[in-house]
Amino acid sequence: MKLTIGWLYPDLMNTYGDRGNIIALTYRARKRNINVMIKRISLNNSPKEIDDCDLLFMGGAQDKQQEIVNNDLLKNKGKFLKEKIDDGAPGLYVCGAYQFLGKYYLTADSLKIIGLGIFDLYTKNPGLNYKRCIGDIIVKSDFLGGSFLVGFENHGGRTYLGKNILPFGKVLKGYGNNGEDKTEGAIYKNSIGTYLHGPILPKNPELTDWLIKKALEKKYQKKIVLKKIDNEIEKLAKNRFVGNLGG
Repeated sequence: MKLTIGWLYPDLMNTYGDRGNIIALTYRARKRNINVMIKRISLNNSPKEIDDCDLLFMGGAQDKQQEIVNNDLLKNKGKFLKEKIDDGAPGLYVCGAYQFLGKYYLTADSLKIIGLGIFDLYTKNPGLNYKRCIGDIIVKSDFLGGSFLVGFENHGGRTYLGKNILPFGKVLKGYGNNGEDKTEGAIYKNSIGTYLHGPILPKNPELTDWLIKKALEKKYQKKIVLKKIDNEIEKLAKNRFVGNLGG
């Protein structure tokens, strides 16, 4: 089997070690003899290249880089990305990438930055008088069978979900979307938006495998059972993480 992973804006949206997510996807796929090709898609690439991808990933960045990417999405690639997500293509979108998929981002100066409107949510920055949502986080995710997911969050914006989208998980420790309603991230069809850095996938192999499985099932139109991989080291690391936070 073959898998093409589209890494969106790797030169601009890669501030928080997001390359680790690509490494984790590649490693766990190849351990199962799945041939992986990484397609890097940035400003100078044709938006049609998104159509060739089985799985999509985009990370976070600083404000300047996010402004550049948001403009490119609205003018060039957003239509193709929306069609891909609406068609059920699996994807992982972290922090700034997650915010892009919503309806808008309201800055601390009340400037409304229009998003792609794929996810039924919006984000607002409450301003300098409010502290950032930063620190280690534990989330319980029901769609992964109640698995505990761990990571690190660092965001000033507060995200609020609408009626037509489900949270990625429930916050047990940390802030999550907004520090108020105990939700973290969002899931729409097979696409996940989250604030979990770390990067998230090496720390949470069950999520990595879920993305690989969904991508293969979508591509080959059949039920896929992934070969088991020894996750003992990852489990020990996660248990220590959760224990240190009193989870």
